[in-house]
Amino acid sequence: MNAPSMDEPFTESAAEAVDWQGQPVRCRDCRHEPMIRDGRCRRGRSCVRDRRARRVDRFFRHNPGMADDYLDHPYDEVRAIAARYCSLFRLTPLLDDPEPEVRVGAVLRLPQSRIGRMADDPDRRVRVALASRLEGRALMALLADADAFVRVMVVRRLAPDALVLAVDDDDADVRRWVARRLPSERLSLMLDDPEATVRQIVAGRVDVRHLPILALDDDVRVRFTAIERLPRDAVAQYGDDPEAPVRELVLHRLAEDSGKEHPDGTGT
Repeated sequence: MNAPSMDEPFTESAAEAVDWQGQPVRCRDCRHEPMIRDGRCRRGRSCVRDRRARRVDRFFRHNPGMADDYLDHPYDEVRAIAARYCSLFRLTPLLDDPEPEVRVGAVLRLPQSRIGRMADDPDRRVRVALASRLEGRALMALLADADAFVRVMVVRRLAPDALVLAVDDDDADVRRWVARRLPSERLSLMLDDPEATVRQIVAGRVDVRHLPILALDDDVRVRFTAIERLPRDAVAQYGDDPEAPVRELVLHRLAEDSGKEHPDGTGT
């Protein structure tokens, strides 16, 4: 027997069909009842009146031409899903919808030239969606957003050379993403980052000439990562590290066959 598909879970049934106000869904009361005969809707599975989002989504997936008729529906879930399928020409007014998920739907589909004003939206979900769409200077401007999650989206998408603007961001998660993507020749700007996990990422990518600084870092994780990459002939001086894992790493590195060195002289 084949496994059930995600599109048709075993748990769904017509008996569970209720609308967004908790009332049972009755096909005879619906203007779409004639569509049942040609399989374009079905109670408990593909129904625009059902309160379950996946059933509403199935309805519009099978009948995208009807999405325009539901952009002012009182149930925000219906409006949000209709926004995924409606005509592009109907999307702009949805930028002012009171429900954030509806505004998100509009931001994700409208041309970039129409969505820049959403940088001032009060809901971060909308601004995150905006950060996933914008490019260049418009995207860079979102580095000033008050929400770190928005800024994370920005630094994940900005050109690496532009990330120097975020090396001093207040949020450690933002800086971790900067350390992962900043060109290695610019990582010296982050050698003294206040967060150890940021410095550890730097230690794994920075040019080898900066590794001796990080090999003396206060955090054992940073020291370990730096010493892993140091040239083999430079690790002996760290053999008295206060942490056993680092001392063991030094002994291991000293015992390595020099033929295992990377072409740039760093350790394996």
